[in-house]
Amino acid sequence: MAGNEITAKLREDLKAAMKEKDKLRLSTLRMLISEMKNAQLAERDELSEEKELSILTSYAKKRRESIRGYEQGGREDLVESERKELEIVMTYLPEQMGEDEIKAEVESIISETGASGPEDMGKVMGQMMAKFKGRVDGGVVKAIAIEQLRGGRE
Repeated sequence: MAGNEITAKLREDLKAAMKEKDKLRLSTLRMLISEMKNAQLAERDELSEEKELSILTSYAKKRRESIRGYEQGGREDLVESERKELEIVMTYLPEQMGEDEIKAEVESIISETGASGPEDMGKVMGQMMAKFKGRVDGGVVKAIAIEQLRGGRE
């Protein structure tokens, strides 16, 4: 896939959201397009697909953090809004890996690298996030890696 295909898809979907008068989708898509545009200006070049995915992943991570914060603050109205926005963003990311798949991959990386404890977390996280960029949630990978590095491996 050539660079800017995701941005082009966002713009196409923005037009559809305008026609459908879907306010939440419209505002989310505008924000994503803005993020892409800002990154493109900073890069002073067309964005690669990898960079576009990185922007989407970062935006999704911010939504997850907001959801956690609003849940702790008891703001269910805002939690629901953020969840809907996150769902929209996730439609532009590759299919996410399941927890069992992540566990198997973390186990494999631990074996390959010889990681033996929490001090080797960087080795495991680095490889997982590079290998499965956009397909895994870093928080989930971290939790699984910590568990396995502390001796939770079978």
